[in-house]
Amino acid sequence: MDRGIGSWVAKQAFRRGDKVALVDDTAASDSFTYTQFDDRTSQLGRALIALGVRRGDRVAMLLFNSISFMEAIFACAKLGAIAVPVNVRLTSHEIAYILADCGADVLVYHQALGATARAALEQQGVRVRHRVVDTQGHQAPAGGSGAGADRDGLDAGELDYDELRDSATCEPLGMDVDDRDIHAIMYTSGTTGRPKGAMLTHANAIANARNALLLGRGLRSDDVTVTVAPMFHIGGLGVHSLPLVYVGGKNVIQSGFDPVRLLQAMSGYRATVQFLVPAMWAALTRVADFDAYDLSSLELAVSGGAPAPLPVIRFFRSHGVPFQEGFGMTETAPSVSVLDSDHVESKAGSIGRPLPDVEARIVDEHGRDVPTSSVGELVLRGDNIFAGYWMMPGATAEAFEGGWFHTGDLARCDEEGFITLVDRLKDMIITGGENVYPIEVEQVIYLHPAVLEVAVYGIPDDTWGETVVAAVVVKEGSTLDSEELINHCRERLAHFKCPTVVEMVQELPRNATGKVLKSLLRERHAGTTTSVHR
Repeated sequence: MDRGIGSWVAKQAFRRGDKVALVDDTAASDSFTYTQFDDRTSQLGRALIALGVRRGDRVAMLLFNSISFMEAIFACAKLGAIAVPVNVRLTSHEIAYILADCGADVLVYHQALGATARAALEQQGVRVRHRVVDTQGHQAPAGGSGAGADRDGLDAGELDYDELRDSATCEPLGMDVDDRDIHAIMYTSGTTGRPKGAMLTHANAIANARNALLLGRGLRSDDVTVTVAPMFHIGGLGVHSLPLVYVGGKNVIQSGFDPVRLLQAMSGYRATVQFLVPAMWAALTRVADFDAYDLSSLELAVSGGAPAPLPVIRFFRSHGVPFQEGFGMTETAPSVSVLDSDHVESKAGSIGRPLPDVEARIVDEHGRDVPTSSVGELVLRGDNIFAGYWMMPGATAEAFEGGWFHTGDLARCDEEGFITLVDRLKDMIITGGENVYPIEVEQVIYLHPAVLEVAVYGIPDDTWGETVVAAVVVKEGSTLDSEELINHCRERLAHFKCPTVVEMVQELPRNATGKVLKSLLRERHAGTTTSVHR
């Protein structure tokens, strides 16, 4: 078992068993030492075996951030089963697709999500044999699924999570888990179609944990983080949550994001490392009494999932927070590169330089390296790269053409080795023969003080082939018109890159993972073309 990540908990229990591993900051501030964490995961693993779960079987998890989430991940790892975290914001139809696609044998879910879970379980193709319900006080957090809490007891056939775990002994499992075995299937967001299940091995998680030791000032056993980014996404799970178990640190777990509660926890628990997505960091900047919270313990603040707007970067730097950005993907477990705090402002928009254990190239359509500062596709290689897509050999072969993982991201690399993503291959705009990369335009628009959110995309144009459109959400209490924003862009960008159409919208359409659905924005213009002058 020493080759699987389940051994991490046992090793930390041996080395520092009395040290606090997990704190539940959502319910009654329960805390568990590494010895308790090890015992509870062994109990859950044995209970799953008693249900008939075997090595390679899939255990789906429809869970908010919680102690039970961490227990389920490591219990599966100990017995060699495959954990399948499921986004709690998905509809029952979307959940049913994942359950059927991965062939889940067990579904573990919070009782607050019971209505959605039961609706998913009733749909065609779902063959879950056992339903396990965590009933212990986890209400749907703000901005959650909206399914509502059904607390009128368990339905027939549902097993109580705590009772199931506590029914088994905590004797070590002693399972023979190979590091090449799959430890988790993480489903991609599916912005271009059905989600794909990325198969992550134990070796991938181990490589990612070791990469985390090289991310900025690295991780240490005395580190503390507040795990509030959803762990059903690879960022919330893989940037700090799993690696902190590897080094013996402390995870303070919050089930949902509230800016004030997060600042209270970061201050109260003396967080030393923190991962958030840009929208979360931005929300912290809008807390009226931000300066009342003591963040002096914070030594590593990591943003990822999308480029952080420059105003957000500057805010935290001005408050003495060592802010940096990381880039990763579900398929890379996730860490690929880091834009360190020394360069986070001067190289804003870059994803930084690859971590030492990650190989990166930028290639043309024939797989040949492109010259410095030229645009090509970013391809990767390393022990953190996933094993392929579940039951999708064609998609897997395409992704690994030439022996490198093809990210689908257009990028360029400067003379100092800093990589900048210029956009997804499918999102690049070609106008008048010129390539326009929406991320570049979005970063400029974010500099306007009235802009809260923006999405840039292309629509057909009779003269130029495509023209640039910006969908903008204006900050509450601010005003902005199209002409003002276009002039703002023209002062900072070549005219062909500037929006010719500006749409003021109440909100941007997003999928369940929070990514902006530019396809839906484009659909508004389906069947129409423009003819603009610039």
